Amino acid sequence: MDKSTTCGLYRFDDADALLETNLPLPRRSGKVRDVYDLGSRLLIVSSDRISAFDFILPSGIPDKGCLLTAMSRFWFSDLGVRHHLLSTEIPADLSGRFDTTPLQGRVMVTEKAQVIPFECVVRGYLEGSGLREYQQTGKICGNQLPQGLKQCDRLPEPIFTPATKAEQGHDENVSIERMEDELGVELARRLRDESLNIYQQAASEAADRGIIIADTKFEFGMVGDELVLIDEALTPDSSRFWAADRYRPGQAQPSFDKQFVREWLSQCGWDKKSPPPALPADVISQTAAKYKEAFTRITGEAFD
Repeated sequence: MDKSTTCGLYRFDDADALLETNLPLPRRSGKVRDVYDLGSRLLIVSSDRISAFDFILPSGIPDKGCLLTAMSRFWFSDLGVRHHLLSTEIPADLSGRFDTTPLQGRVMVTEKAQVIPFECVVRGYLEGSGLREYQQTGKICGNQLPQGLKQCDRLPEPIFTPATKAEQGHDENVSIERMEDELGVELARRLRDESLNIYQQAASEAADRGIIIADTKFEFGMVGDELVLIDEALTPDSSRFWAADRYRPGQAQPSFDKQFVREWLSQCGWDKKSPPPALPADVISQTAAKYKEAFTRITGEAFD
């Protein structure tokens, strides 16, 4: 199979990154994942697509989808919270219908959940859109913060800063009051408390391994009356990971996430409005290496 072209069920780029799957099943696609309906369950395929500034880039990061799946599996198992993951094995009935080799290591079979239409963001440090909002208003999503904080300063305590979900275009940071209006006070505050608890547990564990989790986002759904953690968990796509031994507030931090890609895009002359450029080979390889290092540091396992 020539992986550089579209070949039936799978589309790869020149670097053998899996950009798209087209399985003969009902499908919807997000920025990174292709989600297939198996009837009573979902098959979630993590591609090697990477997005930045609300654009899906034309270049993928080889094996990124496998790493996201492995990292999510680790955290779902480790955190001890109710989650949607049932298996990371390819269902046997699918293997008999079509070639599933490119899916190895990148699938999650999950429960179906009614998705709650908010991203539950927790911030422990001041960076990204939170930094920009703080510089303009002194607040983030209604959370009043002390004056004089610098870029990447640790916050007095982690804060909950929800955002509306968007498959395409910009997510919008909102206050918990907006969330309460749309979801009801009880559910919104339950989401806040659960998100903060998960973040604090994960941040503590990562700190023991030399990693700062500066911020992260969670997604939740309902299975019956149960609140369930869904999508991914604490991956380099959904979190900012910094090296604790290189942490220096007041400036951008060396990171193990897609910040490296964002920085290259910001410096390459792209206007962030037109279709984004392809990534150079060295940016692709260095991004892949950063993701793998994050996985190894946090899990204690080599990524193969």
